[in-house]
Amino acid sequence: MKKAIVIGASSGIGRALALKLAGDGYSVGITGRRKELLESLQLEYPSAFTSVALDVTDVCTLSEKLMALVEELGGLDLLIISAGTGDLNDPLSFDIEKRTIETNITGFTCVADWGFNFFQQQQTGHLVGISSIGGLRGSGAAPAYNATKAYQINYLEGLRQRAHKFRSGITITDVRPGFVDTAMAKGEGKFWVAAVEKAARQIDHAIQQKRSVVYISKRWRLIAILLKLIPASVYKKL
Repeated sequence: MKKAIVIGASSGIGRALALKLAGDGYSVGITGRRKELLESLQLEYPSAFTSVALDVTDVCTLSEKLMALVEELGGLDLLIISAGTGDLNDPLSFDIEKRTIETNITGFTCVADWGFNFFQQQQTGHLVGISSIGGLRGSGAAPAYNATKAYQINYLEGLRQRAHKFRSGITITDVRPGFVDTAMAKGEGKFWVAAVEKAARQIDHAIQQKRSVVYISKRWRLIAILLKLIPASVYKKL
């Protein structure tokens, strides 16, 4: 039986992915800050889930808790980093930016490094990061969110290059969702909003195919191309 850990499984995409993996026959370690949500998820597949409450910003205890979870699972083949945060920040409050940075950069990096080093030691494994199409350009409404997602995109690319250089047998997948019907989808003018179950199915397929980069849903690749083509002189007026 394959073993997976989903970081941020208490809600949204992470929760849907945990359920999809359990349905596919994985033994799944689920993590999140809210213990009660993990416990409610565990009721759906009691024999498949092993849960541990953790906060990715608590980097002092993160590695120890993840290693204990791996030992309880009996190994690890797949690590999905779905924990993330982001808010519209019209007043440009530093508290909002700081919270976003601590979760999407500090916490993300700590988990990604731990996972990469673990997989490198065993010479195989699959690391998946849920970034965002927002990471392709800046955002006046949510500066830290888009900037931290750009960091994740570049960090995952760096790990992919590192995996190739050391011939480590590690697969790195960068998942870039557009709008998905979760609490993270904020603001006006949302379009092409994917159901969270559809997003989970497409991500699961990308994992099986060992894709390097995938847009969720697939049509968001068109938006990605357009975003890259818009000149800075035009984009700043949007």
